[in-house]
Amino acid sequence: MNETLRQIEARKSVRAFEDREIPEADKTAILHAATMGPTAGNQQLYTILDITDPALRARLAETCDHQPFIASAKMALIFCADCQKWYDAFLDADCQPRKPRAGDLLLAVSDAVIAAQNAVAAAESLGIGSCYIGDVMENCETHRALLHLPEYVFPAAMLVFGYPTEQQKQRQKPERVALRHIVHENGYRSMGAGELREMFAGKAAARPYEEWMRAFCERKYNADFSREMSRSVETYLESFLANRER
Repeated sequence: MNETLRQIEARKSVRAFEDREIPEADKTAILHAATMGPTAGNQQLYTILDITDPALRARLAETCDHQPFIASAKMALIFCADCQKWYDAFLDADCQPRKPRAGDLLLAVSDAVIAAQNAVAAAESLGIGSCYIGDVMENCETHRALLHLPEYVFPAAMLVFGYPTEQQKQRQKPERVALRHIVHENGYRSMGAGELREMFAGKAAARPYEEWMRAFCERKYNADFSREMSRSVETYLESFLANRER
């Protein structure tokens, strides 16, 4: 296994950080790596928000499902799917562009998340831990105001970074399910109850399968934060598409 594959295998989310600043050169290297990721038509349909204001970071720790480690991280980046800048540039150049639509947004979200994952890989290579914060998609109205997001910009992902504590280094990475359940050849293959149970058996561990699955469903899928995330994304989409061409 080469070093790149080893780092991918070893990387895990870090939620506790040493009280040690990230050198500016390493921060710049992480940001540069983010911009080197694949991007649709070389458009770079994203904008990266570097959250340096401690008060803003503390506020985001509350609005992103009350997670204090966001405030204590040494770097926080929000990767925004950005259909606004190209639209504005087209208008400036008298191009008479159509208004951005759902396909444009999904393409921009892909660009933003690819850039984010490049940042994760770069940080890992420098010994810097990271954690994705999907909750930045929640609380649409609050985050739009906090981050000054214009009409065609969506916060696709947030990342926090820092040097992991010894406990975080030693913590076991959660196991992934077997490839045979994830990789389907030439087309999607619906899995029956038997294969689904086989796939998730390792997650249930010693607990009865039904008990674990019900608990997970309530803790994640049916949770208030999950419902709020869906409401927020739907609100963004409604606003995004409100004035689209018919």
